[in-house]
Amino acid sequence: MNLNLKAKINKQSWTRYWDSLKYSLYVLTHPFDGFWDLTHEKRGTLAAANTLLILTFMTNLWNLRFESFLFNATRWERINIWSQILGILAPLLLYVVANWCLTTLFDGKGRMKDVYMGMCYSLTPYILIMNPVTIISNVLTKEEGAFLAYFEVIALVWAGAWILISVMQIHDYSLMKAILAIAFSVVGMMIIVFLIMLFFSLVSDAVLFFISVGKELIFRFN
Repeated sequence: MNLNLKAKINKQSWTRYWDSLKYSLYVLTHPFDGFWDLTHEKRGTLAAANTLLILTFMTNLWNLRFESFLFNATRWERINIWSQILGILAPLLLYVVANWCLTTLFDGKGRMKDVYMGMCYSLTPYILIMNPVTIISNVLTKEEGAFLAYFEVIALVWAGAWILISVMQIHDYSLMKAILAIAFSVVGMMIIVFLIMLFFSLVSDAVLFFISVGKELIFRFN
């Protein structure tokens, strides 16, 4: 491939990525238009969505590590980073799968990719609020800590509201239908977890059965 052409393609890819990442700020302030254009007008990218998810991981770890000890009794040396990451990633992926499976049965317009991007872009308020909260916590007194709790609630409620709007816009649902879709997606998540546990339980039982049969055969032929 011509080097100039390759460089041009790489530049276009980076420009596309950067524009889609900056688009999260537009979604933050214009959620209805933002989430509609995110998927229907191809304004979002998986690369930007993955970046926002990684920033969410980093924000959570940053908060656990650097929030003032007055408001966070967690001991950093006892924290398992991978369990913290899994604690965010597993519910998110379970929700994406459950929501996509459910909405495909009820005229949902979004693809699994769209649901995933909608979730990741909805995390923008959490990222933008919690990082400053972590810094501010180190200059507040115990009595002033209530302000931190307010901002933490705002971050979570804001992100939750944007998830609801993303379902409405991505699947072209009404408000009530979007609420029901999220509620049944949560039920679907529990069903998926149950099926996964049941599968591994059956596999474990099958493995133990064959091991016991093998030991019995070895014992008899010896």
